[in-house]
Amino acid sequence: MEIRTLRYFLAVAREENMTRAAEQLHVTQPTLSKALRALEEELGKKLFTRHSFCIRLTEAGILLRNRAEDLVGMADKIKQEFLSLDDISGGDLYLGLAESHQIGLLAREIHALKQRYPDLRYYITSGDTEQVGEKLDRGLLDFAVLAELPDAARYEYLAFPGSDVWGLVTRADDPLAKKQTIRVDDLVGLPLFCSWQSWEKDIPHWARDRMPELRLEGSFRLSYNASLFAKEGLGYLLTFDRLIDSSAESGLVFRPLEPRLETKLYLVWKKYQSFTPIAARFLEQLRGSFQAGPGPRS
Repeated sequence: MEIRTLRYFLAVAREENMTRAAEQLHVTQPTLSKALRALEEELGKKLFTRHSFCIRLTEAGILLRNRAEDLVGMADKIKQEFLSLDDISGGDLYLGLAESHQIGLLAREIHALKQRYPDLRYYITSGDTEQVGEKLDRGLLDFAVLAELPDAARYEYLAFPGSDVWGLVTRADDPLAKKQTIRVDDLVGLPLFCSWQSWEKDIPHWARDRMPELRLEGSFRLSYNASLFAKEGLGYLLTFDRLIDSSAESGLVFRPLEPRLETKLYLVWKKYQSFTPIAARFLEQLRGSFQAGPGPRS
């Protein structure tokens, strides 16, 4: 199975049309059709179903698409890493980021790095710890930013200098908006929004034995999406401070939890990881900026 054939497959899966995919790939349609038939024969599975005006993936095709995206992404990353070995003015940096206002610190560091290395290119993936951690484990990222303490047996890490403060986002006209802080008693019986990861790991530390009295209305990976539901009065959002616009014009307010609940953020990379020159320079710069926060050092 060749990377080139997987690129052909992904183009057809994306375009859902053989002619458009062939034009995009700059190959003839017979060449493309022959390559895909050979791929189906190699795997022993039908990858597409052909309809009048489009081509759809079968279940086997969907599985291959997911695997092929990782393989092609890894091949591209390896190629760029070797090209960047002799690139003294830049290179490629791959980052997976959790949601936090502290990502602003990272943005400033990237800006400073780009002043020194103007040909720096960076690729950002956003998501929760599960999403970005999985990409880091697959080798698709140089670094991930996680909102939980990493496993020291598998990862090296730097702690961000600050913390994220938990609170409740609610409509400005809701009775809870009149409170200065939010306690567990205030939330019993109410429909709550939160990421599933935080509902399982963070909120229980705050609610303790009262956790069974709290009701999760819906889980969201992105706080912004959840805030739209909160704005419609469908529930109340548990999230970090400074992720959601809580200005007077927004119609939403943020109230911190009591007792105070905070979460640390960590820049994480795999143990024994080999860095490209630009990734090594980025890490060196961050170590100086973060003043070598707690955790193992490579």
